[in-house]
Amino acid sequence: MTEPQKSIFVTGAGSGIGRATAQLFAERGYFAGLFDVNQKGLDETSAMLPEGQRISMAFDVRDRAGWARAVETFGQATNRRMHVLFNNAGVGKGGFIDDMPDEDIDLVLDVNLAGVINGVRAALPLLRETPGARIVNTASVAGVFGAPRMSIYCATKFGVRGLTDALDVELGRYGIRVTSLMPWFIDTAILDGTPTDGSNRAIRDTLIENKTPIYPVRMAAERAWDAAHGSDVHYMVGKEAERARFFARFFPGAMRNQIKKSFTTD
Repeated sequence: MTEPQKSIFVTGAGSGIGRATAQLFAERGYFAGLFDVNQKGLDETSAMLPEGQRISMAFDVRDRAGWARAVETFGQATNRRMHVLFNNAGVGKGGFIDDMPDEDIDLVLDVNLAGVINGVRAALPLLRETPGARIVNTASVAGVFGAPRMSIYCATKFGVRGLTDALDVELGRYGIRVTSLMPWFIDTAILDGTPTDGSNRAIRDTLIENKTPIYPVRMAAERAWDAAHGSDVHYMVGKEAERARFFARFFPGAMRNQIKKSFTTD
């Protein structure tokens, strides 16, 4: 018998890592469910994938009812199979915690962490019906060490990392693996955002000025593939991410001192 086509459900598919990952998985034979709050971005991503190999639907990962509709739509297209849930949607607003508006703090918490939890809970029925299913959560190197002006963002990514560790054990009783993708700075639109501390400089400008490596989005997609098929729990993206994990584990004091030197906190 021919093995049924594998499928991946991608949030944040309208741009960046989500788009690149959907493209890569489609190239390798997967049926891709494309989901994002941005309809225009979804339409652009859909046009990059073969017809008959994808569906798309706009919804907000903060909306549990939206999750239910999206998962049901996906299940109808895949004979109730979901081989990979790629919990990737995220926002990157930052700034000093006392400068951040309440609505920005709520947005980061609700999209980056609560949205991931919503996704796991909504998708679990399909994942349980799919042999060898896998959840891949997008965390970040910001889930390895904390940095000023990124406190709320770091809190969500530490949360995703901890959630991944816990669920990889917890959902093992259903035969479901849970892994995380932990990128260094990736060349996506999130780097074109600005902090909320009065500066109008994009994050990208500061990184370039400091000669901080920025990795191509295809690299993150390749590591997402590894996270969906490998045996590890956490998958770093880029040499700088690997270095950060090493120093955070074995030389945390040195890492903290370097962070203090690298960021202006006055």
